[in-house]
Amino acid sequence: MVPWIAMHDCACPPLPGVEILGVRVHVVDWPAALDRIAAFVAEGKPHQVVTVNPEFVIAARHDAAFRDVLARADLSVADGVGLLLAARLRGVLLPERVTGTDGVVRIAERSAALGWRLFFLGAAPGVADRAVERLRDRFPGMVVAGTHPGSPAPEEEDDVVARVRAARPDVLFVAWGAPRQDLWIARNLDRLGVPACIGVGGAFDFHAGLVRRAPRILQRTGTEWLFRLALQPRRWRRMLALPRFAALAAGEAWRMRRGR
Repeated sequence: MVPWIAMHDCACPPLPGVEILGVRVHVVDWPAALDRIAAFVAEGKPHQVVTVNPEFVIAARHDAAFRDVLARADLSVADGVGLLLAARLRGVLLPERVTGTDGVVRIAERSAALGWRLFFLGAAPGVADRAVERLRDRFPGMVVAGTHPGSPAPEEEDDVVARVRAARPDVLFVAWGAPRQDLWIARNLDRLGVPACIGVGGAFDFHAGLVRRAPRILQRTGTEWLFRLALQPRRWRRMLALPRFAALAAGEAWRMRRGR
C-alpha cells in the first residue's frame, strides 16, 4: 500500500491507496473522506471525487477514458462491498463503504452546519427538487445553490457549466449515472471551478423517495444488489459484472500470493 497523489496539487498530505484490477481506491472511512472534502472546499480549487464499485472496475477495463478519469481522481472511495473484500484478499483493510447515496446525506449535514453551498445536477426533471425538499426536512440549514436536471449531451455542456458557475457551489452532485457523470465532470472540471464535484448515480431517486433503499442488514452484508435487482429487473445485465469482478479479483489476489 503506497501513498497516492491525484491529479490536482493539494496542500493535504497524500492518502494511502490500494490498486484493485488496475483501479486505485483510497483507504478511507467516512470521517476521513469528509475531512478530505472539507479540505477541498477550504482550498477552493476544483477537485473530482469518484465512488468506485465493481461495475466501475469492470467498465474501466474496456474504457480507457473512464479508466483514466478514475486514475486521476482526487478522491476515490469504495462504494461497494466487493471492493472491501477484494482489498482484504490483498491484505489491505478498507474500513467501510463510502457510498454516493450516503454521501449526499452526510454532506447535506455538513452544509447545514458549515454553510457549504450544494448544487444538485441530474436525474429526471423535478427529482432533484424533491430530493432537496426531503433533505431539508432533516437538515433545515442546508444551503442549496441550485438544482438542474440538465444532460451530459455535448450540445448542452456550455449551458450547464454556465449555470453551475453562476451558482458558485462548494459541492456539486452529478446524478447522470456512471460513466457519463464522471467523464462529464473530468471534462469540465476546470471550467466548473467547484471545489468538490461528485458523481452520485441514482442517489437523487433514493432521496426523493422514488426508489426504496435496501434494508440496513442487506447493505451491511453486501447483498443490497439483490434488493435492487428485485425492484429493477432490467438491471440484470449490469449485475453480470459482479461475478466477473469476483473471479478476476480472486485470481489477482492468488497470483500475488503465489508470486510472494
